[in-house]
Amino acid sequence: MKSSDLKDQTVAELQVKSRDLRQQLFKLRLQKASSQLEKPSELRNLRRSIARVETRISELRKQAA
Repeated sequence: MKSSDLKDQTVAELQVKSRDLRQQLFKLRLQKASSQLEKPSELRNLRRSIARVETRISELRKQAA
């Protein structure tokens, strides 16, 4: 996911996206713990995507204040 994809979304949409990404991260961590994870780099990409979404949410909240 690129940060340009997040520019058009509202705070509510971004919060839903963040929740979904966190659920995916949880599932991948379970796979890692049971040694079933095929792409370890997916964890890193997912964490970075979550950070992008959270950064955009905080930017929108600062603009609104």
